[in-house]
Order: sequence, then structure tokens, then C-alpha cells
Amino acid sequence: MSIFENISQEEKESLLNYPAYISLLAANKDGVLDEEEKKAAVELYKSKTVSSEALLKDFYTLQDEIFETNLIQIDKKLPKEKEERESIIQAELIQLSKVLSKLDEKYRIAMHKNMESFKEHVSKAHRSVFVNLIFPLPLSGLTD
Repeated sequence: MSIFENISQEEKESLLNYPAYISLLAANKDGVLDEEEKKAAVELYKSKTVSSEALLKDFYTLQDEIFETNLIQIDKKLPKEKEERESIIQAELIQLSKVLSKLDEKYRIAMHKNMESFKEHVSKAHRSVFVNLIFPLPLSGLTD
């Protein structure tokens, strides 16, 4: 069974943007992803994928090829005004939580834990106050 089994191709592509949106939100202190922040995000992401859960191997195999490109492309599409940028990123993360709800429970739990860990590492790396990511859908064993 694959992590992508219960979702559409569009939802898969959206899910693959998850780590980039987390990185961009953490780097949003000034509305710009500068070269230093981009380099830190890429290095941090690569170090996290080495230690990621084996259950998410399919996800991270694809991510290794596209993370930096996704990060740059999404950053270019976002507005430069800090509040507007943050609002769009948070809206995307809410949509991603809906995609997560479609995953098999074992993948949903593993992804939630892994992205929470990544969020914490990225936040520390960027030395920013990071808003709690919104996971509006309850995850059995995690949010109850």
C-alpha cells in the first residue's frame, strides 16, 4: 500500500507541497525568502528526510527530487506583503489538512508527527515565532 493510494493526482501534488509551505511560513518574518533562509530550509529538509519514518518513504523519495524547486516556485507565486502572504500560506495548510484526512490512518498519523517535527525544526532554524499549524480535523490518538 502507498501513502498516495486514497488521493487524486491533484491531491498528491498538493501534499508534496506541504514541507515547502511549512518552510515558507516559518521564513515569513519579513515576507521574503532570502538565499540564507532558502539554503537553511533545504539543508534542514534534507537532514530530516534521512531520519524520517520508513512508512513515508514514497513521500520522501519524491520530495527529495522536488523540494527546492517547489519552495522556489511557491515563493515566487506568493505576494510579498507579509500578512497577505501568511494568510495564503495558512489557507493552503488548511487545504492540506483536508488531503491528510483522506490518507490511511497509519500514514495520516505518521505524516502528522513528521510534519510537526519538521515545523519545530524549521521554526528553530528561522528563529521565528511560529503559529501552530492548523489541523482542524481530529486525528485519532493525536488530537483527542
